[in-house]
Amino acid sequence: MTLKIDFEALKTLSPTEIKPIQVLDEQGKVVAPELFPDLSDERLVELFKKMLWSRILDERSTKLNRQGRLGFFAPTAGEEASQIASEFAMQKEDFLLPAYRDVPQLVMHGLPLEKAFLWSRGHVLGNQYPEDLVALPPQIIIGAQYVQAAGVALGLKKKGSPNVAYTYTGDGGTSQGDFYEGINFAGAFQVPAIFVVQNNGYAISVPRTVQTAAKTLAQKGIAAGIPGLQVDGMDALAVYTVMSEARKYSVAGNGPVLIETLTYRFGPHTLSGDDPHRYRTANEENEWLQKDPLIRFRTYLDAKGLWSKEQEEDFTAQVNEEVTEAMKKAEQAPKQKISEYLQNVFVETPQALEEQIAKFVAKEEE
Repeated sequence: MTLKIDFEALKTLSPTEIKPIQVLDEQGKVVAPELFPDLSDERLVELFKKMLWSRILDERSTKLNRQGRLGFFAPTAGEEASQIASEFAMQKEDFLLPAYRDVPQLVMHGLPLEKAFLWSRGHVLGNQYPEDLVALPPQIIIGAQYVQAAGVALGLKKKGSPNVAYTYTGDGGTSQGDFYEGINFAGAFQVPAIFVVQNNGYAISVPRTVQTAAKTLAQKGIAAGIPGLQVDGMDALAVYTVMSEARKYSVAGNGPVLIETLTYRFGPHTLSGDDPHRYRTANEENEWLQKDPLIRFRTYLDAKGLWSKEQEEDFTAQVNEEVTEAMKKAEQAPKQKISEYLQNVFVETPQALEEQIAKFVAKEEE
């Protein structure tokens, strides 16, 4: 197995030596041909379409939320390269442990879109997954998925599985105790895990430079004895290469990898009241808009004659239809009852709760 990246050397880099890996610059030009991923033209187009799908889903989900038809939603526009290109490098049998902003990866991994909508609406059916989907529901507790990923990866190692566990958090998540506990455990037991930190600059409204004095977030892996590297999170090809190489390294028995993707969320933290204009400047937002991962990748594909305006219009129409149908299915789900909420609390329901359930069942049948 020949790797393009020296992961062992990354364990001992000084913070000043950690630089973001880039394949495509902001003008869509290849600047590191030696790191260009081994993807056919067809696969490159497929990756772009999945990123475009995610952008359209973000736009539609925002509208559905404002119509009162969708519940909790964390916008993803701007993070398509970080999210979709990293998922694109994984295999169906790899175990995904997403955070609440990582619904696009979860759907790409095999979750039906209507299930994702049901999860957002707080419906129990949104947590009932297909048997062949190797994933957990999105984690709401910041950083908790890092501890879970370490445990899942240990299980994969004990089973001799040729797969990895992979998980995501934001830059704010690296200031949680669970973050370090997860990567430290994974490093100590040399388990096949890939930890992705999507550094979008803010922990809700707190700037990254305020919530940690570390020069990079990738360097935090060094404390746990694992490789830590930084990648241009607006460059889909760089993200894919780094994630793919990390996967090869990890499944070969070399232990976990920590990847920091430098990205940006164009919208608010969530649609639950956050206003990014209160803590971000227009100049900053415009600067990042120039780095839009879709524009960059589209420019590259256009130059190669692999993508056109007509293709994009046709695909956009297909995705909008898909979203509309998925929302219809979600809205047709049976209404939940209080008795059902109580029945789902315990595997073996205590007697006191049984009595409450019986009371609510009686009321619901009136």
